[in-house]
Amino acid sequence: MSIRYRINNRERQIEDESGRGMWIEAGMKEIGRSGVEGVRVEVLAAHLGITKGGFYRRFKDRRALLDALLQTWQRGRIAAIEKQTELAGERAGQRLKSLIQLYSERLNPEAMAIELAVRQWARSDGVASAAVESVDAARLSNVAQLYRRLGWSAEEARARAVLFYAFIFGQSLIFLGPSLRKRASMTGACADILIGEPAFEAK
Repeated sequence: MSIRYRINNRERQIEDESGRGMWIEAGMKEIGRSGVEGVRVEVLAAHLGITKGGFYRRFKDRRALLDALLQTWQRGRIAAIEKQTELAGERAGQRLKSLIQLYSERLNPEAMAIELAVRQWARSDGVASAAVESVDAARLSNVAQLYRRLGWSAEEARARAVLFYAFIFGQSLIFLGPSLRKRASMTGACADILIGEPAFEAK
């Protein structure tokens, strides 16, 4: 095999990988805008300003793209929560409070739209349902570990992790008034309740 052949082959591989990424990125944006029903090859091609031919050089069909979208979303969400729950010198309570601040002060409408669209998709698609289940399991497991470090039992830590995420996602959908200060104050009060440590009776 010649050096030129290997170089050309690698260049084509890089081009294909880059092209796949382009279609996947466009698909993620579209699912956030119009749900999985809107993720159609002709729609994405129009947004990208290219022909559909490039799509079929990289994906067998629309289902292959949908599976790639789920894999990308799943890997990204799991990697995010693993990074976000790293203590890095912090105490567990402070890390939980930082997580609440992250999700309440730095709202990401596009990411939330994609999250909601994937969850709606999971109601009628087994592959999407499995991806959502995997992400939820990772989120609850990592946050429950932080609650365990605070002294809660495994069962209590799991329950508090569920409440934690119910708040994380619910607060972004609740209108708490136009005042950012009021919202921050309410979020802080909720955080104090959610991150309380267990009370131990003196012996």
